[in-house]
Amino acid sequence: MATARSFWKGHLRLALVTIPIRLVSATASEDKIALHQVDRKSKQRIRYQKVAGETGKVVPQSDIVQGYELDDGSYVLFEPDELDKLKLSTRHTIELTEFVDACSIDPLYFDNPYYVLPDGDVAEEGYRIIRDALKESKKFGVGQLTMRGRENLIAMKPSGDGLMIETLRYANEVRDADDVFSEISNGKLRPELIEMAKQLIKERTRKFEPGDFKNHYAEALRNLVKEKVEGGESTEVGGGDERPAGGTVIDFMDALRRSTGKAPAKSARSSTKTAASQQKREPAKRSKPKPKTKSRARG
Repeated sequence: MATARSFWKGHLRLALVTIPIRLVSATASEDKIALHQVDRKSKQRIRYQKVAGETGKVVPQSDIVQGYELDDGSYVLFEPDELDKLKLSTRHTIELTEFVDACSIDPLYFDNPYYVLPDGDVAEEGYRIIRDALKESKKFGVGQLTMRGRENLIAMKPSGDGLMIETLRYANEVRDADDVFSEISNGKLRPELIEMAKQLIKERTRKFEPGDFKNHYAEALRNLVKEKVEGGESTEVGGGDERPAGGTVIDFMDALRRSTGKAPAKSARSSTKTAASQQKREPAKRSKPKPKTKSRARG
């Protein structure tokens, strides 16, 4: 079996115990089908480019910096090295700072799952000790982890023979259910109708088996692609080999093939510039300047 590919390496810390670990995505994207936008007339791929808001000129990645908007519409700009210097203790370490009952976290807070693996033979014993301790105590470990430029709240729990972490949403990222459902009536319901619903639920209750469910849309889409190919309806599309900077459509499997050097050779058509990339944009109209007020950071 191929070794699972890690995307984060660091340490798991519990009090004075520190264990080297690595994270592996717990989800797969094989069943996702990427559809690209194509100009029906010219048969050219639609390109996404980063352009300056008023001039319409394409901006190279090396000239793009991060900015924080103030109340008066002005910005505070940050160079990449300034953000890299921010000291976060969670940048390369997951520290379990507290433990909670396994059933005490509302499922609404769970976000993305990741498998946790010991990084090296020396780390395995401590890893297994923490895994078994969490399993026997029926607790989740709670801590924080910096990943992809964001500090995440996480919960760590046993998963099969290993450990898993799930990123959690912060409290201010979850809407209050009472506010959302405030307009639903609290009038009395007919007891016999509730009993009928309970009986239906009882009759259809069974153990959840994810494999029993299929992505019917993806399957139908694959069949439609096959039918069109067999019917001779495929066509050449230009301008698709070069990846647009900041594009919103991502084909994960294609990116994986490219990263492992298994991507098909680029065709001669890839060197042809698309008509869209050659067109010059008209400068956007400047908005009227806002009156100057004292700058105050949001929040």
